[in-house]
Amino acid sequence: MATIKPSVPKGTRDFSPAEMVKRNFIFDTIKGVFRKYGYQQIETPSMENLSTLTGKYGDEGDKLMFKILNSGDYLSKVDPAKLNVANSNQLVADISEKALRYDLTVPFARYVVQHQNEITFPFKRFQVQPVWRADRPQKGRYREFFQCDADVVGSDSLLNEAEFILIYDEALSALGLKDFSIKINNRKILSGVADVIGKSDNIIDLTVAIDKLDKIGLDGVIKELLERGFTIDDIEKLKPVILLEGSNQTKLASLREALATSAIGLKGCEEIAQVFSYINHFKLQKATIELDITLARGLNYYTGAIFEVKTNEVAMGSIGGGGRYDDLTGMFGLKGLTGAGISFGADRIYDVMEELNLFPADANQSTVVLISCFDKDGELYALPLLQQLRNNDINAELYPAGAKIKKQLDYANNKNIPYTVVIGSDEMESGLLTFKDMASGEQSKLTADEIIAKLAAL
Repeated sequence: MATIKPSVPKGTRDFSPAEMVKRNFIFDTIKGVFRKYGYQQIETPSMENLSTLTGKYGDEGDKLMFKILNSGDYLSKVDPAKLNVANSNQLVADISEKALRYDLTVPFARYVVQHQNEITFPFKRFQVQPVWRADRPQKGRYREFFQCDADVVGSDSLLNEAEFILIYDEALSALGLKDFSIKINNRKILSGVADVIGKSDNIIDLTVAIDKLDKIGLDGVIKELLERGFTIDDIEKLKPVILLEGSNQTKLASLREALATSAIGLKGCEEIAQVFSYINHFKLQKATIELDITLARGLNYYTGAIFEVKTNEVAMGSIGGGGRYDDLTGMFGLKGLTGAGISFGADRIYDVMEELNLFPADANQSTVVLISCFDKDGELYALPLLQQLRNNDINAELYPAGAKIKKQLDYANNKNIPYTVVIGSDEMESGLLTFKDMASGEQSKLTADEIIAKLAAL
């Protein structure tokens, strides 16, 4: 039998124990903040019915879905005439009834509709689970990756938007980031901008172009707008809006002036002002809030506020984003439920924290103390101590007797275990065990109770 070379599918990854400790540090920190703000965790299955997912992400999304073959003889129920079709996509409906979830939002909408009679509205939920996309793998883009989402559905209060800003501020500050911007815009403002220049039908073209201002500069945006059918006169009207400067309040004042003839545009300004008004009652830790009129992510999807979070400490794309959407559950027949949500880019946050060396020193450490013994008698002597340590919530291991002490201490060093207890005949006779700080090399003789007290205090 040929030897199979071990590998994982392209676009997927293994995570080592050291990486998992760091990833869980990120997830646990974010989850803790979500819970503090009243969000409750749910989980949905890795697979959904294909009919649940199809048509919710556009043609491109449908192509990127991982479909699951029906179990058993999946071709047995297919019309033989279809087996000769040139395009195998025509067979999908006959051979696949399920797919791996593409995101967490559509499964959440399905969950809300399916469980609407058990849910208390407004419903605030969070999910931290993997999703799958049949994308072309490249640096920073994977076929399996985690999403870290919080959404509230059934409330149109702008306090939710303000609290999302507070959640980003608190979670990212707790992770050690010191300088990051939470950018905010509103779909209604963008609609108003298109409105006042008489280009309401071209809002997508307009926003796709101005969304690139950071990358291609004003000249590039103007060139693209001209190519998309905008006139020099349109662009002259747009310039003051695109190039807004000053404080958030100054920008708002300029926008109100520029959008004076657009009811929807003024409504967007009013909503942004209300969010800022809420935030003024709180003290932010590290975040800077920036009204950014060029922010247009997910325009087809969002109907109100739009968020994007960027770190200013390293070169990195957005590390979070979200916004408000109307009628999330309408796709499943439950009309009129507005919602808003945000997502943390956990993989990018991980990369930022690695680059800035922000993970705690003990983030790659799971065991606090290793008990090392010279022989079987020492091993038996150590068992009650091992249980006492664990009963006091101290992560402890006992190295099985038989290996040389040097090998046991090397094991502790390789696992970044900070303390060891060595038990030999002298220790058993006196009851004073050798306690060693592996970082400093300092050793002391302590009783079992003293060791437990010392480690518990740490």
